[in-house]
Amino acid sequence: MRVLLTGATGLLGANVARALLEAGHTVRATVRERSDTRGIDGLEVERVTAPLGDSDALARAVDGCAGLVHCAASIWVGRTGEAQQREVNVEGTRRLLYAAARAGVERVVHVSTVDALSLRADGTPASEEDRTEAPMYPCGYVRTKRAAEEVALGFAAEGLPVVVVHPAFMFVAWDTRPTSGKMILQVAAGQARLAPSGGNNFVDVGHAARATVAALERGSPGRRYILGGVNLSYLEAWTRIARVVGASPPWGEAPRSLAWVVGQAAGLWGRVTGNEPAVNPVSVGMGQLPHYFRSDRAEAELGLQDTDFEGCVAEAWAWFRQQGMA
Repeated sequence: MRVLLTGATGLLGANVARALLEAGHTVRATVRERSDTRGIDGLEVERVTAPLGDSDALARAVDGCAGLVHCAASIWVGRTGEAQQREVNVEGTRRLLYAAARAGVERVVHVSTVDALSLRADGTPASEEDRTEAPMYPCGYVRTKRAAEEVALGFAAEGLPVVVVHPAFMFVAWDTRPTSGKMILQVAAGQARLAPSGGNNFVDVGHAARATVAALERGSPGRRYILGGVNLSYLEAWTRIARVVGASPPWGEAPRSLAWVVGQAAGLWGRVTGNEPAVNPVSVGMGQLPHYFRSDRAEAELGLQDTDFEGCVAEAWAWFRQQGMA
């Protein structure tokens, strides 16, 4: 089928483009004028300009497409930027799905995030149904991605065949910005000495991309799927990354009190300068949570494969070095 793919130049989007082509689909990708297109350069992909704020452009982009994979999002973990995130993540999703419904699109995948889910209070891996026990740390990104998911599920309830996927923390190639792969680069550069006290679920982005295509092809409309891999504390993850890239391992976990002081100081500096740093009270708070999840549903229904953590780190590291980014 012809599939419109948004966010094609991002880490997941670039890998979804490849997975769609491998599965025999035709890909039309939305690309911004100033996007770094290395992730899709050389692929047989039709490129169109369709900002999420332009309803007419979205209608033109989706016209003639039987499928839609919506990966595009505004991502920033901090106190600032929520208004812009709401415009992109919530209202942009609403405009896109409205255009898809009017165009008669037959299959839709809305890419959410595990951050839109809830955590279990005891730290054990959560599922798609854990929505009320322990909410994720409040920030604009989490709030807007949750709201965007509700918009998508609202369209599903009205008859648009929308499937929602929740990718976890993704590694491997085509992380051109970089995004999650920045963790690997920081460990390799000796900039990650004290790990946050929390943890995360790490998934091979290639596996997540193929499961996203499977969700497009055979996922149940209105259903949510966690696309996860290995649950690790940040200390364990950083230690394993250091082993793969040949760097010194972290010294240990940062005391929560020290992390709080650093986050507050960074937040104050951001307010003084008007430029919020990546280390801020919200990102520090998120780093202290156990972002642990289970992917039984995606494994059973979408064929999601197990993640080889060291293997995907090695592949990502080799790609960064090939690109001159490490």
